[in-house]
Amino acid sequence: MMFNRRNLIQSLAALAAPGVAARAWARASSSPLPKVGSSLAMPALSLLDGRAWPPAAAGGKTLVVYWWASWCPFCAVQSPHIEALWRAHQAKGLEVLALSIDSKPESAVAYMKNKGYSFPAGMLTPAVAKILPKPAGLPVVVVLKLARNGRSGKVVFAEAGEMFPEDVEGLKKYI
Repeated sequence: MMFNRRNLIQSLAALAAPGVAARAWARASSSPLPKVGSSLAMPALSLLDGRAWPPAAAGGKTLVVYWWASWCPFCAVQSPHIEALWRAHQAKGLEVLALSIDSKPESAVAYMKNKGYSFPAGMLTPAVAKILPKPAGLPVVVVLKLARNGRSGKVVFAEAGEMFPEDVEGLKKYI
């Protein structure tokens, strides 16, 4: 079996924190990563700050969909880079929609507030998961080029597992 550096680091981290890794695996979905070139539907949802997120608001833009959890050590490393990417490139047409898989919205809200994250985030509710199921693994990033109406998008990138800072920053090439 061949390991790249991301797989090696994640394997070592899982060994170092077996309780966290077991929880992550228990919550992992069995859905595969969407294939590059495939289309995904986008649901309307409520964000953690109470605002509505209609897909039309992101129509015609590049959307980074980011599945995460407040208890995920890999997400804790990756989320600051997602925030930096969003802040640096939102004026250029980049949107972020983070979907927390926390069991309680309060946990996700407190985490976002404590860390000072401002990227749009909502909960992966059962209704949202019917339209946009979470692929296996955590964190997961899928980049879409959205149709003008925002209701669907073509997948241009999909990755499960922690991404390195330069990999997250490299997502700007899809704008």
